[in-house]
Amino acid sequence: MVAGATSSQGAPGPEGAAQVLVASNRGPVSYTLDDDGTLTAKRGGGGLVSGLSAIGPGTDAVWVCAALGEGDREAARRTGGHLDSGETGGQSVRMLDIPADTFEAAYHGIANSVLWFTHHMLYQTPLEPSFDQGFGRQWAQYEAYNAAFADALAQEAGQGATVLVQDYHLTLVPGMLRERRPDLRIGHFSHTPWAPADYFRLLPDEIAAQVLRGMLGADRTAFLTARWAALFTECCERVLGATVEQGTSRPGAGGGGEPLTVTYEGRTTRIGVHPLGADGDFLRERAHRDDVAERMAQLRGQVGTGPDGGPRRTIVRVDRTELSKNIVRGLYAYRRLLTDHPEWRERVVHVAFAYPSRQDLTVYRDYTAEVGRVADAINEEFGTAGWTPVLLHVKDDFARSLAAYRMADVALVNPIRDGMNLVAKEIPVVSDEGCALVLSREAGAYEELAPDALCVNPFDVRETAAALRTALELDPATRAARSRRLAATATSQPPTRWLLDQLEALRD
Repeated sequence: MVAGATSSQGAPGPEGAAQVLVASNRGPVSYTLDDDGTLTAKRGGGGLVSGLSAIGPGTDAVWVCAALGEGDREAARRTGGHLDSGETGGQSVRMLDIPADTFEAAYHGIANSVLWFTHHMLYQTPLEPSFDQGFGRQWAQYEAYNAAFADALAQEAGQGATVLVQDYHLTLVPGMLRERRPDLRIGHFSHTPWAPADYFRLLPDEIAAQVLRGMLGADRTAFLTARWAALFTECCERVLGATVEQGTSRPGAGGGGEPLTVTYEGRTTRIGVHPLGADGDFLRERAHRDDVAERMAQLRGQVGTGPDGGPRRTIVRVDRTELSKNIVRGLYAYRRLLTDHPEWRERVVHVAFAYPSRQDLTVYRDYTAEVGRVADAINEEFGTAGWTPVLLHVKDDFARSLAAYRMADVALVNPIRDGMNLVAKEIPVVSDEGCALVLSREAGAYEELAPDALCVNPFDVRETAAALRTALELDPATRAARSRRLAATATSQPPTRWLLDQLEALRD
């Protein structure tokens, strides 16, 4: 049996008092282990942390997560997996001490190298994927990893409790948990895009079916956009032969409408849509602290002034160097802008924050290096003694990101494919003077923000360059009005409401 798992078939275990449970690969706290054995806890952020905080202590909520590194594993061992609430912001957290080799195979081998690539449609199909014996061994570990979560949830949950399972790391958990605890109300939420059926069927037939069956073990499975929800149901029809029924109600942000159901082997799973919004109150407050003001002054000094003596315009992007974010083509589009419209030389700076991601994988290291190479080439080709066309920062600094948000005249968000993309929502909320948004039609945020954005095909460098020019040339009043509307849309479903709506819809 996987370490951290328990044998919890059927009835809840002795600690089964929780009425609300959230399960995710990453938890709300992480630990570092010093050489002297001291553990230091660091609280995380994001929508799930905010959402669980909003549920409140009276609900006996428990967060079940995996130990991600040696510090986490040591913390789980010392506490028996039930972390000190003083280190978690008062939240009850069960951290699973899953063996490192199981975690590595499940997280890197399957979740990030197979399922994530499938849903983002990023395989170079002449060469990959290639599913052989190594894949089979990794898949067995992915099953064990999901079983550890299902066992822990079964043990922690009170009778009739509500469980929200998060994302592609845990696609098998709903079905496994249903077998262990049929009394529970189970939901699954996907934070990524969903692949079209023809692409999803790159997976081995039985694996594709197993993923879908696992998710259909939920009473309700939900997505960030109606597009991803529709593609999931298409896969259920094409792969499983499931019955999909189109409802008459429209899926509202509050989850009140259920547009789709999937019936398979006698069970019906409701399909929901919940766009995740920006936390406007937090962002506005955090963006006006002293450390952000200091970094704004530094950035303004680096951006400098144009030939007319006024501040240069800024095109801002803030991304991790994930392959889906399309940073390199964004740089190509900026180079095309400077090539085709030399009047913008020395008048604009591309402030590009590309924070390294998943550097333990070779393909990500190579991509991060290519981002730096292209940025350097643009600066070498166009730069002058007083003007650096691209300001590339690769060290993660949240305060500096917020400073760039405030300075943005144009926000460039051009992913190849993205479940939502919160940066597209956050920059208009924080921008001091209002910004124009150049947005990929393949971002989940496109569904909500398209009316006030300049939308592009992320593969079309010339079109993106033209959109950047249009964005730079918008008159200030138009730009500010668009930005206000974008901000209003972006904050209409804040993280706390987003999670509570899922709970309410699941309990309905």
